[in-house]
Amino acid sequence: MEINKLNQLLGNIDIYLLDQILKGRFTKEMKILDAGCGEGRNCIYFLNQGYQIFGVDANPIAVQMARIYAQTIQPDYDIFRFQTATVQDMPFHKGAFDAIISSAVLHFANGEAHFFKMMDEMMKVLKVGGTFFLRMTTGFGGIQDISPNLGDGVYVLPDGSERFILTKELMEKIQLKYGLTNLEAPKSVLVHDQRAMGVFVWKKAKN
Repeated sequence: MEINKLNQLLGNIDIYLLDQILKGRFTKEMKILDAGCGEGRNCIYFLNQGYQIFGVDANPIAVQMARIYAQTIQPDYDIFRFQTATVQDMPFHKGAFDAIISSAVLHFANGEAHFFKMMDEMMKVLKVGGTFFLRMTTGFGGIQDISPNLGDGVYVLPDGSERFILTKELMEKIQLKYGLTNLEAPKSVLVHDQRAMGVFVWKKAKN
């Protein structure tokens, strides 16, 4: 496939999400939610291939762009599958989704309570046996040790950004609370002396 056609098919997709697609993690029978979808960059492939993709974002302009992309790709697409809402308060019923994508969203939590509000809501709408893809800033690779702690889980990273980071202790805590089991080994990609971004793919094993 030519590069321009490949770009048209995939959009600006998270490369680690693409890895999961290539592994067959998602099927067209699944209802998939992009929680914090922005303008829909991680939805383009799913739209192009006829998956049941939904999205929420707190920014109404971003949601409008996601709807435009959706209708450009599929003129009869139900644009109300993309809703303006915060991740901690989404307009979906319990167990509505087979898979949830959370890419570069949770590290914007303003503290642990905010982080758990978002996690609680996502785990509410994810059915038992569902897949949870999480990508966020972590403290692995020594980054936590060299980052000033602002309190409540928020750190100033060496790249100058302020992020809520996922630590080993917090990872274990959420796995226990929500019954999350690894579908593959967790990993953190270290940008040397700048930040670490973790990728976690879990199965929800309990309500």
